[in-house]
Amino acid sequence: MKAPAFDYARPASLDETFALMARHGDDARLLAGGQTLLATLNMRLSEPALLIDINRIDALKGLTVEGDMLRIGALATHRQIEESPLVARHAPLLTMAAPHIAHRAIRNRGTFGGSIAYADPAAEWPVCLAVLEGFVVVRDRDGERRIAAKHFFIDLYTTDLREGELITACELPIATDADVFAFEELARRHGDYAIVGLAVAARRGAAGISRMRICYLGMGTVPVRPAHTEILLEDKALTADTIDAAIASLKTELDPMGDLTNTAETKRHLACVLARRALTSVLETTA
Repeated sequence: MKAPAFDYARPASLDETFALMARHGDDARLLAGGQTLLATLNMRLSEPALLIDINRIDALKGLTVEGDMLRIGALATHRQIEESPLVARHAPLLTMAAPHIAHRAIRNRGTFGGSIAYADPAAEWPVCLAVLEGFVVVRDRDGERRIAAKHFFIDLYTTDLREGELITACELPIATDADVFAFEELARRHGDYAIVGLAVAARRGAAGISRMRICYLGMGTVPVRPAHTEILLEDKALTADTIDAAIASLKTELDPMGDLTNTAETKRHLACVLARRALTSVLETTA
């Protein structure tokens, strides 16, 4: 199919963008990398009267360190993040996750902000943002808001973005020397949507793991944090026995959604397989 007819605007500033958004309301869509939007246009799942191309707006670009946060501009592409020494140093989990995102052609165009705004529960960036306990920075004509990741993702493809707002950046706490990360994903073929994926962020302490964060993709309508299992691993020495206990906890705590090709029980099993891999990786790194 072909996309329906639409008008096209390419503002050079946020002020111009907000004016267009206010004038056209629900008839307008923002165009960043376009890797999701253009597909929905061609399938007639989206029929905006106006596309607002925000790629000229410098305020939405760049990867910078500001205080104790890594700031990722909404227009930073997956490839830029994948290849950035700054990201590898300060947010290595993103460097681990990036190669799992689709294919190189898509990573060349797709954007971090677009992925967060679309909030696909099978996408890699939302789960990374959630496990790192980052923030989404949004703006409208009246000012700026910072939204914690745990409050941003509300339901399937549904976020806390309000009418007239757009994402300008995301902020992640800078990794310390005590932090350890792991990322695992299972897909039928490389580049396919993941059946299940897992991000882990842990911090070494005097008595073992002082902070453990676990987050799944592909298991629900939003990134899934198994809070009870995280608490179980808090301030514990990570050993083969504690990993076994964590897996047993996940088997009872996780309540995944099945899909067209995998039952809920299959997803629960695969989630536990990934957890064992990831936690073993953390154990080997901290040994």
